[in-house]
Amino acid sequence: MASEQNLQIDGQRLWDSLMEMARIGATEKGGCCRLALTDLDKQSRDLFVQWCKDAGCSIKVDKMGNVFARRPGKNNDLAPVMTGSHLDTQPTGGRFDGVYGVLAGLEVVRSLNDLGVETERPIEVAVWTNEEGSRFAPAMVASGVFAGVFDLEYGLGRADADGKTMGEELQRIGYAGTENVGGREIHAFFETHIEQGPILEAEGKTIGIVTDAQGQRWYELTLTGVESHAGPTPMARRKDALLGAARVVELVNRTGLDNAPVACATVGMMKVHPNSRNVIPGKVFMTVDFRHPEDAVLSRMDAALREGIARIAGQIGLEYELEQIFYYKPIHFDESCVSSVREGAQAFGYSAREIVSGAGHDACYMAKVAPTAMVFVPCIDGISHNEVEDAKPEWITAGANVLLRAIVEKAGDVG
Repeated sequence: MASEQNLQIDGQRLWDSLMEMARIGATEKGGCCRLALTDLDKQSRDLFVQWCKDAGCSIKVDKMGNVFARRPGKNNDLAPVMTGSHLDTQPTGGRFDGVYGVLAGLEVVRSLNDLGVETERPIEVAVWTNEEGSRFAPAMVASGVFAGVFDLEYGLGRADADGKTMGEELQRIGYAGTENVGGREIHAFFETHIEQGPILEAEGKTIGIVTDAQGQRWYELTLTGVESHAGPTPMARRKDALLGAARVVELVNRTGLDNAPVACATVGMMKVHPNSRNVIPGKVFMTVDFRHPEDAVLSRMDAALREGIARIAGQIGLEYELEQIFYYKPIHFDESCVSSVREGAQAFGYSAREIVSGAGHDACYMAKVAPTAMVFVPCIDGISHNEVEDAKPEWITAGANVLLRAIVEKAGDVG
């Protein structure tokens, strides 16, 4: 049986695995581009599956393409302790977002094998499909189906910009599994992740004990005016969709500032039609992202957006369609699981602080069906969703050590 002193992961092996996985979809600036259900995503899944089989795990894949690597326990009739994250990235993503949580889980399995530790409950490491939402909107769709937030037809029917659906692409890359999605008991779920923000590094803390996650609302807005020649059309007679979009951008920014200091409000995508230099734009598609840890504030931001868009459209003479495509309420993580994270940090003497996640994670949906908590580690300059995203090896090791302790506590170390 492993002693308290040697119950820790192999930090160098974890780092080496992260760097090897980062070669799949590597970009010139040192980041990664592995969009969901592309050939590169398949390569990353295949490598993960092979590593897990080498570590003695069995593999199951569900109908949303979620992959579950299972290390048996002493009593395999008991609900498993699960950990994991995602392997897909942003178009200009980094080497740690998502993949760290997956490979930290694999390293827990490998280290338990090395240490000869048998747990009462089985342990599962999950890879969730399409967490980022970059290719198929919305984000976290497959963990959402697992948690019952979306139905299977909705999940498989999500289409990319070329009209290819998740169901079709899962079939194409060989990850359209046969297992039912969700509907089974999970004893506890943990997700390890880089913070994706500047707080931990700025305060010199190694571990973020995640107590809550901000609620989110995502919108898609189409403004429609009239395309017209840029020369002969008088300013007063224009119905300029891009002018309306510019005012909506200002509205969104002001809504975030009006709900400071913790609100976040972003226009992240815009498509202008016809996008010609001497044509007044007749149509603009754009996205809006609102975040706040209080649901009542999110509702006020929603009302401000709707009222403001109606006013702007009326002033310019535009038609508009506004659809909220993604919403979840703020999440309060399970007290017992959070305590396991806190105790893990204390056991290693790591500096730590409680923190609220500003980003969405699969753990936010898992919290609906299982006791859940998250472990954060710093990232350099707080930068993420960027090719220069980086973290120090000692932070990566620390987070996985805390994860190991939390999982062993919940899974039952029986030696």
